[in-house]
Amino acid sequence: MDDLRLTVNGEIRTATPGTTVSGLLAAMGVDPARVAVERNQDVVPRRTWSDATLADGDRLEIVAFIGGGSGGGSGGDSGDPPAVQADDDFLVIAGRRFKSRLLVGTGKYRTLEEGREAIRLSGAEIVTVALRRVDLTPGKPNVLDTIDRTRQTILPNTAGCYTAEEAIRTCRLARELGIADLVKLEVIGDERTLFPDGPATLEAARVLVKEGFTVLPYCLDDPILARKLEDVGCAAVMPLAAPIGSGLGIRNPYNLRIILEHAKVPIIVDAGVGTASDAAIAMELGCAGVLMNTAIAGARHPLMMAEAMRDAIIAGRRAFRAGRIPRKLYATASSPLDGLID
Repeated sequence: MDDLRLTVNGEIRTATPGTTVSGLLAAMGVDPARVAVERNQDVVPRRTWSDATLADGDRLEIVAFIGGGSGGGSGGDSGDPPAVQADDDFLVIAGRRFKSRLLVGTGKYRTLEEGREAIRLSGAEIVTVALRRVDLTPGKPNVLDTIDRTRQTILPNTAGCYTAEEAIRTCRLARELGIADLVKLEVIGDERTLFPDGPATLEAARVLVKEGFTVLPYCLDDPILARKLEDVGCAAVMPLAAPIGSGLGIRNPYNLRIILEHAKVPIIVDAGVGTASDAAIAMELGCAGVLMNTAIAGARHPLMMAEAMRDAIIAGRRAFRAGRIPRKLYATASSPLDGLID
């Protein structure tokens, strides 16, 4: 009997008749614990791999997590940096409590070791990763090696998806990888600006919420869209500060203030932060958190910037809770006027 012709991650491969998904992974030297498999655009449940017999012409995608958003050291001792805002002040997403309000990505670092140390120094407890076709080179390091799963929650994202259907498939694959149901939803609408597609994001969010996902959508700073995303059941809403990776900081604080005024779920600024003052401004406005990647990974000294961002988030949150003085056009004396010497 002729060999099967399969398309695996875009490449033609052959296999003997009767080959199962498990058998194919073994033949390619792929660690099954770190991948998910899609056949003809349908997720193949892990529990069925040993019985899932492949057919001639099957198209398979074998995917794994990679760095994404958005010196060594693994953390895990009393030297870990503080992440606490205050004893009674937690970031709460769908009932889960986090001490740190800084969310970080895993992409763009020069080495996995640098990424691991930057994440540790940032104090972040939520770390984003992207899903891509697995590199079929056996033994290649994986971005999951940079994440301390005892301290950090993995947030898979749908970066690079341009349709609602692609984003939904990506989330289903992420769930199959065993990283729970918390997902960052991105549906890009424009290749140059990487601005999100609002209607497609809303469409995908509606489907994913119905399937039991805890959805955190990336969107424009549009108060109407933010409200609609909340209405369909998103656990938080993540409006951009500026285009992804631009470092421009918050371009429209007024829209963010309107979104915050009406929101009943956490509002987390996502994308466009360039430096620590940008993060502090977002927190001073009342945002629940900030997600960033390039601002840390692309800095001249990423480890130092990770610490700066950690401190800025804490300072900005404390300033918001403390309550700033009103802005006034004219001066108000700080010293009392009574008892002045004539």
